[in-house]
Amino acid sequence: MKEELNYIWRRRSIREFSEQPLTGEHFRELLEAAMAAPSARHCDPWEFIIVNEKEMLQKLAVILPNGPFLNHCGGAIIVCGDLEKAYMNSLSYLLQDCTAAMENILLAAPALGLGSCWLGIHPREERMQGIRELFSIPANIIPTGACALGFPAVETVSRTRFDQNKIHTGAWIKKG
Repeated sequence: MKEELNYIWRRRSIREFSEQPLTGEHFRELLEAAMAAPSARHCDPWEFIIVNEKEMLQKLAVILPNGPFLNHCGGAIIVCGDLEKAYMNSLSYLLQDCTAAMENILLAAPALGLGSCWLGIHPREERMQGIRELFSIPANIIPTGACALGFPAVETVSRTRFDQNKIHTGAWIKKG
Protein backbone atom coordinates (compact mmCIF):
# COMPACT_ATOMS: atom_id res chain seq x y z
CA MET A 1 0.00 0.00 0.00
CA LYS A 2 1.43 3.33 -1.06
CA GLU A 3 2.01 5.65 1.92
CA GLU A 4 0.71 8.71 0.06
CA LEU A 5 -2.70 7.03 -0.09
CA ASN A 6 -2.80 6.19 3.61
CA TYR A 7 -5.67 8.64 4.15
CA ILE A 8 -7.76 6.21 2.08
CA TRP A 9 -6.49 3.05 3.80
CA ARG A 10 -7.24 4.61 7.22
CA ARG A 11 -10.94 5.05 6.38
CA ARG A 12 -12.75 2.41 8.39
CA SER A 13 -16.30 2.04 9.65
CA ILE A 14 -16.17 2.92 13.34
CA ARG A 15 -19.07 1.83 15.53
CA GLU A 16 -17.58 2.49 18.98
CA PHE A 17 -17.13 6.11 20.00
CA SER A 18 -16.18 8.05 23.07
CA GLU A 19 -18.96 10.34 24.28
CA GLN A 20 -16.85 13.45 23.55
CA PRO A 21 -18.93 15.88 21.47
CA LEU A 22 -17.79 17.32 18.18
CA THR A 23 -17.21 21.04 17.82
CA GLY A 24 -18.63 23.40 15.24
CA GLU A 25 -15.15 23.48 13.72
CA HIS A 26 -15.20 19.70 13.22
CA PHE A 27 -18.51 19.91 11.38
CA ARG A 28 -17.33 22.86 9.30
CA GLU A 29 -14.16 21.06 8.18
CA LEU A 30 -16.09 17.88 7.34
CA LEU A 31 -18.65 19.85 5.34
CA GLU A 32 -15.95 21.81 3.52
CA ALA A 33 -14.55 18.43 2.48
CA ALA A 34 -18.03 17.21 1.50
CA MET A 35 -18.66 20.23 -0.69
CA ALA A 36 -15.31 19.77 -2.46
CA ALA A 37 -16.78 16.64 -4.07
CA PRO A 38 -17.46 16.52 -7.80
CA SER A 39 -21.00 17.21 -8.93
CA ALA A 40 -22.62 16.70 -12.33
CA ARG A 41 -22.50 20.06 -14.14
CA HIS A 42 -21.57 21.76 -10.83
CA CYS A 43 -25.20 21.62 -9.74
CA ASP A 44 -24.22 20.85 -6.12
CA PRO A 45 -27.64 19.52 -5.14
CA TRP A 46 -26.46 18.44 -1.70
CA GLU A 47 -27.84 19.71 1.58
CA PHE A 48 -26.62 18.65 5.03
CA ILE A 49 -28.22 18.31 8.44
CA ILE A 50 -25.91 18.47 11.45
CA VAL A 51 -27.18 16.38 14.34
CA ASN A 52 -25.33 17.10 17.57
CA GLU A 53 -27.99 16.89 20.29
CA LYS A 54 -28.12 13.57 22.16
CA GLU A 55 -31.94 13.46 22.04
CA MET A 56 -31.95 13.81 18.25
CA LEU A 57 -29.17 11.24 17.86
CA GLN A 58 -31.27 8.79 19.89
CA LYS A 59 -34.31 9.43 17.69
CA LEU A 60 -32.13 9.00 14.59
CA ALA A 61 -30.93 5.63 15.95
CA VAL A 62 -34.55 4.44 16.11
CA ILE A 63 -35.12 5.38 12.45
CA LEU A 64 -31.83 3.77 11.37
CA PRO A 65 -31.92 0.38 13.11
CA ASN A 66 -28.39 -0.56 11.95
CA GLY A 67 -27.03 2.45 13.85
CA PRO A 68 -27.47 1.85 17.60
CA PHE A 69 -24.03 3.45 18.04
CA LEU A 70 -25.66 6.79 17.14
CA ASN A 71 -26.68 6.83 20.82
CA HIS A 72 -23.01 7.14 21.79
CA CYS A 73 -21.33 9.07 18.99
CA GLY A 74 -20.26 12.71 19.07
CA GLY A 75 -22.61 13.78 16.28
CA ALA A 76 -23.88 12.94 12.83
CA ILE A 77 -24.34 14.46 9.42
CA ILE A 78 -27.28 13.56 7.22
CA VAL A 79 -26.54 13.99 3.52
CA CYS A 80 -29.57 15.02 1.49
CA GLY A 81 -30.08 16.08 -2.09
CA ASP A 82 -32.42 18.65 -3.62
CA LEU A 83 -34.07 16.97 -6.60
CA GLU A 84 -34.93 20.37 -8.08
CA LYS A 85 -31.22 21.33 -8.13
CA ALA A 86 -29.84 18.01 -9.41
CA TYR A 87 -28.59 17.89 -12.98
CA MET A 88 -31.61 17.26 -15.22
CA ASN A 89 -33.66 16.88 -11.99
CA SER A 90 -32.34 13.32 -12.08
CA LEU A 91 -32.43 11.11 -9.00
CA SER A 92 -29.49 9.16 -10.42
CA TYR A 93 -27.27 12.26 -10.67
CA LEU A 94 -28.44 13.43 -7.24
CA LEU A 95 -27.43 10.08 -5.71
CA GLN A 96 -24.03 10.15 -7.40
CA ASP A 97 -23.34 13.70 -6.20
CA CYS A 98 -24.47 13.00 -2.64
CA THR A 99 -22.45 9.78 -2.53
CA ALA A 100 -19.31 11.66 -3.58
CA ALA A 101 -19.96 14.19 -0.80
CA MET A 102 -20.46 11.39 1.73
CA GLU A 103 -17.21 9.71 0.69
CA ASN A 104 -15.34 12.98 1.22
CA ILE A 105 -16.73 13.18 4.76
CA LEU A 106 -15.62 9.60 5.40
CA LEU A 107 -12.12 10.30 4.08
CA ALA A 108 -11.76 13.60 5.97
CA ALA A 109 -12.82 12.16 9.34
CA PRO A 110 -9.60 10.21 10.11
CA ALA A 111 -7.48 13.20 9.07
CA LEU A 112 -9.28 15.12 11.84
CA GLY A 113 -8.75 12.32 14.37
CA LEU A 114 -12.38 11.21 14.03
CA GLY A 115 -14.10 7.96 13.27
CA SER A 116 -17.14 7.60 11.04
CA CYS A 117 -19.70 5.10 9.85
CA TRP A 118 -22.00 5.47 6.83
CA LEU A 119 -25.63 4.53 7.42
CA GLY A 120 -27.81 4.07 4.37
CA ILE A 121 -31.14 5.88 4.12
CA HIS A 122 -32.11 5.91 0.42
CA PRO A 123 -33.88 3.86 -1.06
CA ARG A 124 -35.50 2.58 2.16
CA GLU A 125 -38.85 4.38 2.13
CA GLU A 126 -39.46 3.95 5.88
CA ARG A 127 -36.07 5.47 6.66
CA MET A 128 -36.53 8.38 4.25
CA GLN A 129 -39.99 9.08 5.68
CA GLY A 130 -38.75 8.87 9.27
CA ILE A 131 -35.92 11.32 8.53
CA ARG A 132 -38.30 13.65 6.68
CA GLU A 133 -40.66 13.73 9.65
CA LEU A 134 -37.98 14.06 12.33
CA PHE A 135 -36.22 16.95 10.60
CA SER A 136 -39.19 18.58 8.78
CA ILE A 137 -37.65 18.00 5.35
CA PRO A 138 -39.61 19.20 2.29
CA ALA A 139 -40.72 16.72 -0.40
CA ASN A 140 -38.10 17.77 -2.98
CA ILE A 141 -35.26 16.92 -0.58
CA ILE A 142 -34.10 13.29 -0.63
CA PRO A 143 -32.25 12.03 2.47
CA THR A 144 -29.58 9.72 1.03
CA GLY A 145 -27.38 8.71 3.95
CA ALA A 146 -26.27 9.51 7.47
CA CYS A 147 -22.76 9.52 8.85
CA ALA A 148 -22.14 8.79 12.53
CA LEU A 149 -19.10 10.71 13.71
CA GLY A 150 -16.99 10.95 16.81
CA PHE A 151 -13.76 10.19 18.52
CA PRO A 152 -13.07 6.46 18.10
CA ALA A 153 -13.10 4.28 21.20
CA VAL A 154 -11.26 1.54 19.27
CA GLU A 155 -8.09 1.46 17.22
CA THR A 156 -8.10 0.17 13.67
CA VAL A 157 -5.40 -0.70 11.19
CA SER A 158 -5.06 0.64 7.69
CA ARG A 159 -6.15 -1.80 5.01
CA THR A 160 -7.40 -2.30 1.49
CA ARG A 161 -9.67 -4.99 0.08
CA PHE A 162 -7.87 -5.09 -3.26
CA ASP A 163 -8.86 -8.13 -5.31
CA GLN A 164 -7.18 -8.71 -8.69
CA ASN A 165 -10.14 -10.91 -9.70
CA LYS A 166 -12.39 -7.82 -9.77
CA ILE A 167 -10.32 -6.17 -12.52
CA HIS A 168 -11.14 -6.53 -16.23
CA THR A 169 -8.84 -4.91 -18.76
CA GLY A 170 -10.10 -4.11 -22.23
CA ALA A 171 -13.16 -6.37 -22.00
CA TRP A 172 -15.14 -8.33 -19.47
CA ILE A 173 -13.25 -11.52 -18.76
CA LYS A 174 -14.84 -14.25 -16.69
CA LYS A 175 -12.41 -15.38 -14.05
CA GLY A 176 -12.20 -18.60 -12.08
